[in-house]
Amino acid sequence: MRFVRSITTLRRLAGSRPHLSRPFGSAAAVLAPSESPSVAEAPILEYLEGFPRPDPKHSETILAVPRAGPKKIVAAKERKAGRVPSILFEQEKGEEGGNKRLISVRTNQIRKLVNHLGYSFFLSRLFDLEVRPDFDSDEVIEKVRVLPRKLHLEAGTEALLNVTFLRAPSHALLKVDVPLVFRGDDVSPGLRKGACLNTIKRTVKCLCPADIVPPYIDVDLSELDINQKIIIGDLNVHPALQILRSMDEPVCKIGGIRSA
Repeated sequence: MRFVRSITTLRRLAGSRPHLSRPFGSAAAVLAPSESPSVAEAPILEYLEGFPRPDPKHSETILAVPRAGPKKIVAAKERKAGRVPSILFEQEKGEEGGNKRLISVRTNQIRKLVNHLGYSFFLSRLFDLEVRPDFDSDEVIEKVRVLPRKLHLEAGTEALLNVTFLRAPSHALLKVDVPLVFRGDDVSPGLRKGACLNTIKRTVKCLCPADIVPPYIDVDLSELDINQKIIIGDLNVHPALQILRSMDEPVCKIGGIRSA
């Protein structure tokens, strides 16, 4: 059974965060066309005080150029020329070919962003993307906000093979694997006694309104003692986000004392 919930519904629920553990479709962004809100009726969602927000120092426009076709020989030529073959999908049923555009992006630009942000953090951040006839042109064919959906690396060398981007307009609901950042380990009672931290999850899949995709979720270890754990239901997230996992799933646990 597939559940589709509109952005308007999530905005109404912003006052009390619901916990969700229901199966969703495989598309990375979901919006029921019949429920698409007009600009007038859709209140603006913003990052709230006390919740993580993207660091503006990493704000950057990704430049792209059209790609001739999906053939392997074309992709190989692009990589040899210092470009990464990429695909830009529509946010609705993108994997089925909705408004698909074949593009290439600069390898050095994507590598720089991934190195600065980290792999998981790159995939949980929105960027502006400009498609131009060529990289030296001032003409813009399309300018759109995007979410990096997938990043394929070559096994062994970690060379960039291809990147998939998803269009991310304000009315979109994006399924994002949000990274977890563990804090308070220096004051955790269990860790101070010499116990070890067992990290079970490093990301959590969330359904996020596009305007407030969190760069990460904080996990507070400061009060965790030996044999205590944090579950998904303990995570503090923006009230308009929905966590797409069971609230009882463990995130981390303080184990026993390390042996000498």
